[in-house]
Amino acid sequence: MAAPGGASAGAASGKKSAPPAAAYSGLIYRRRRLISFALDSETFQIRAFAHGFLTNRCCFLTVGTAKLLPLALVVFLSALVYNQIQPPPSKIPGTPGGPPVTAPRTKLRDGRYLSYLESGIPKEKAKYKIIFVHGFDCCKYDVLNVSQALMEELGIYLLSFDRPGYGESDAHPGRTEKSIALDIQDLADNLQLGAKFHLIGFSMGGEIMWSCLKYIPHRLAGVAILAPVGNYWWSGFPREVIEEAWYVQFPQDQRAVWVSHHLPWLTNWWNTQTLFPGSGVKEGNSNILSKEDVPLGEKFTGRPYEELVRQQGEHDSLHRDMMVGFGKWDWSPLEMENPFAGEDVKVHLWHGVEDLYVPVQLSRYISKKLPWVIYHELPTAGHLFPAADGMPDRIVRSLLLGDE
Repeated sequence: MAAPGGASAGAASGKKSAPPAAAYSGLIYRRRRLISFALDSETFQIRAFAHGFLTNRCCFLTVGTAKLLPLALVVFLSALVYNQIQPPPSKIPGTPGGPPVTAPRTKLRDGRYLSYLESGIPKEKAKYKIIFVHGFDCCKYDVLNVSQALMEELGIYLLSFDRPGYGESDAHPGRTEKSIALDIQDLADNLQLGAKFHLIGFSMGGEIMWSCLKYIPHRLAGVAILAPVGNYWWSGFPREVIEEAWYVQFPQDQRAVWVSHHLPWLTNWWNTQTLFPGSGVKEGNSNILSKEDVPLGEKFTGRPYEELVRQQGEHDSLHRDMMVGFGKWDWSPLEMENPFAGEDVKVHLWHGVEDLYVPVQLSRYISKKLPWVIYHELPTAGHLFPAADGMPDRIVRSLLLGDE
């Protein structure tokens, strides 16, 4: 390409010719350019500085610089997107700037702390020791409301705890479906519950029961699984079962669940942006409540500890629940063998037919594939049936005594 001032014989022969001294008097012949990019979370700026112009025409951006603009734009957009999808840091309980610690906590083997709540009779005198695992957007205070009369009658010690990232329990950025089972085992050991204990899990806590059955069955004296979340990508489900269950969900929840599985890194942004609806379950969409759920839902509104649940931030509690619960598992509960073959240990699975949060179709099919699971299907119940009057005692009696 010819120089801006026109071609010369020297240029045609491949040799560089010196610029006329009169035209460039006082200018430096040698080119020196510096391009700097300044990027921050809000603004992207490109500054181009050219020193020693070859002509008296002022060209701010040269051809070479212009070629960098597409790359710079890509860098800018990538940085902008990355900044938008990154979750804010967790507010760690008991640290400067974090929420205070107001309840007992125990240190796990990896250094994290779990906050817990004890009820019932003292564990030293208890005949039965039960650990309750709460659901999505809940905490240790949302423990199954077993009557004091029944706990005294049967000798029950009841322990609940904040799952990682909820309430006053430290978040676990590396949380998996296996890690929570090991957390429960550590909790039981730290509080000296003995060789075996019973488990009850509700909703997202119900799904965790499958992990406990796989990873710590030797510690379990019995398990009650209440309205468990199901992972639509577990192997073993027929296509028609998955489709039937999938379309019970509201469209916005279908999308949120899909993102949690296929694009987990986008889960935080998807459920915090305001361009379109994120998870309806997270936002408390009342249309998801079944007829029987409506009055029961009032028990969860205005909880005095409401702010405690999400006080560390939504990502390490709600969003990580979704990422793990609907994530990619290396195994499927449908493929499990009875871990208690030859032992008198029972596994109970409870589900309401009118559940719009967690479609009953998945639990129904699991119960057919796993004959060692005792299935209780409640024909008119929704998702919140464990909060119905008398139901906690009924569930516990069934677990401990085999009563229906």
